Amino acid sequence: MFPNGWPGRGLLLLRIVAGILLMHDGALDILQSHQWQGILLPSIVILAGTLILIGFWTPMAGALVFTVELWLALSGTHNLRSSVVLATLGAALAMLGPGVRSVDARLFGRKRIDIR
Repeated sequence: MFPNGWPGRGLLLLRIVAGILLMHDGALDILQSHQWQGILLPSIVILAGTLILIGFWTPMAGALVFTVELWLALSGTHNLRSSVVLATLGAALAMLGPGVRSVDARLFGRKRIDIR
């Protein structure tokens, strides 16, 4: 679905907030990591945040965010409140889609089928 109008603007706002928060949290985790093994999960979070921000492969990126943030919340190694909010945003974006202002809409947008 690629809704436009107010619903499309709402999805754009959700994508902007989720993408920026994910990239911010991932960058902080990378900067605070003292081992090279500690940068894999934050790198995945930054990649997923970038995909959500531009609206490319949004359902898959949202599902990835949901999975990673749920893992972080259940492992107890991360800020629980942030993980729950980001997991919820990821799940919502995976279910709702990116909206009309996204790369997905440009690539796979609404198609008109004429039946004669």
